[in-house]
Amino acid sequence: MQFGRTYEEFTVGDVYKHWPGKTVTEYDDHLFCLLTMNHHPLHMDSNYAEKTTDFGKNVVVGNYVYSLLLGMSVPDVSGKAIANLEVESLKHVAPTFHGDTIYGETRVLDKTPSKSKSDRGIVYVETIGYKQDGTVVCTFRRKVMVPTATYIKERGGEQPGRPEPIIREK
Repeated sequence: MQFGRTYEEFTVGDVYKHWPGKTVTEYDDHLFCLLTMNHHPLHMDSNYAEKTTDFGKNVVVGNYVYSLLLGMSVPDVSGKAIANLEVESLKHVAPTFHGDTIYGETRVLDKTPSKSKSDRGIVYVETIGYKQDGTVVCTFRRKVMVPTATYIKERGGEQPGRPEPIIREK
C-alpha cells in the first residue's frame, strides 16, 4: 500500500480519489466540538437547531469536515510530507448533517522544486469534499513540502523508523 508520494511521483493534473468515505455520526460531531471547545448550539443543541435555524437540524462543524478531508488525503498526498506549508482558500460550500457520508478527491495543481534544498519540492493541491449525493461541501488548497526519492533513500528508505521483529527460537 502506498503511503504518500515523493516529489517525482506527483504529476500536475493528476486526481487522487480518496477511499473509503466516512459517514459522519452525531458522536463524531459532538466529540470534535468538545475536543475543540466549540460549543455553538448549531452543532450541539438539536432543539435550538430545529427551532431557530434555517437548517432545522444540527450542522456538522465545518472544521471537522475539513479535518476529515485532510486526513483522507494523507495516504495519497502528504504521507511522506516533510511539512504542510500553507492552507489557503478554505471554503465551506454546503452544510453537512449527521448521517451524511463524505468523500474526497485531490487534484495536483502545480509542483516546484525547492529553491534552497535539492532533495525536496513543493506540491500545490486542491481537495474537494462532497456528500453521498455529489453535493460539494468543502474545498481547500494547500502547499505541501515533499521529499524526493533521493531524500527517502538517504534516510533509510520507505519506513526508516520501523523496527524488525525479533523472532526467538523455543
